[in-house]
Amino acid sequence: MVFANIEYLFLLILLIPYIVWYIMRRKRNEATLQVSDARVYAHTPKSYKIYLLHAPFVLRIIALTAIVLVLARPQTTNSWQNSEIEGIDIMLAIDVSTSMLAEDLKPNRLEAAKDVAAEFINGRPNDNIGITLFAGESFTQCPLTTDHAVLLNLFQGIKCGIIEDGTAIGMGIANAVTRLKDSNAKSKVIILLTDGTNNKGDISPLTAAEIAKSFGIRVYTVGVGTNGTAPYPYPTVAGIQYRNVPVEIDEKVLTQIAGITDGAYYRATSNSKLKEVYEQIDKLEKTKLNVKEYSKRQEEYRIFALIAFLCVLLEILLRNSILKKIP
Repeated sequence: MVFANIEYLFLLILLIPYIVWYIMRRKRNEATLQVSDARVYAHTPKSYKIYLLHAPFVLRIIALTAIVLVLARPQTTNSWQNSEIEGIDIMLAIDVSTSMLAEDLKPNRLEAAKDVAAEFINGRPNDNIGITLFAGESFTQCPLTTDHAVLLNLFQGIKCGIIEDGTAIGMGIANAVTRLKDSNAKSKVIILLTDGTNNKGDISPLTAAEIAKSFGIRVYTVGVGTNGTAPYPYPTVAGIQYRNVPVEIDEKVLTQIAGITDGAYYRATSNSKLKEVYEQIDKLEKTKLNVKEYSKRQEEYRIFALIAFLCVLLEILLRNSILKKIP
């Protein structure tokens, strides 16, 4: 327990002269009688009021002490605590173009990517992780954070069609770089997942890779999709119809991006392969991060206020009932 206004505790010192004054006052007010032999009073029955004689004073001392403690504002807290943990800074750049609805991975490429990424996040509790989404343009879904509960909750909002369609790989990398460039971590990583070729955006993928390299950021690229063709759902008046569409992943560019930034390129042709890719990336080096942990303070004055109130109330009752005629 800590006190927000600890200086008020010095008021407790005033209780010492008050106790001394009370003792001296009682001695002065006590009547005396000299007798030759006190043995005749040895077996005289004593009233229970004698035992309660000092009870009001004791109650008052307890009440005053409790009031001082209320003024000092007692609190329970763990306060701020600096701790050093092992981890790296990672931005997940995920393609949300409509082609990610292809169902060569189950239930589709995007949902498979979300499931594996969520498992990856759960396996790295000490990392700062954020999410960048890209299609024809790019935006940050979640900045770097160690609050993975919030991060995973934001996965529910990741879906195709939320931004302009297309595949702007360069913009996805550039957006992730802006979130990592000022990081103090020794290891900064972008995990970029896409199923197509760059066809939108103002920044080419290789230019974005050079920018990432200049900030010491490694880019791991993942091409997701089977070889050949993949079933793609088309809505029609008769319901969802499937057509086999060609899988076109620019593996050359993705390999070059990884090479420029000292990362690696992976191809995921199935759910199991995609999981294996993230397991390999999970073996990345780790670096130490300083993390501030905070625990909310809780006011604990109520119990002391209640004690003070009950003591005052009990003293008043004693003085106006049992001890009414005792000075």
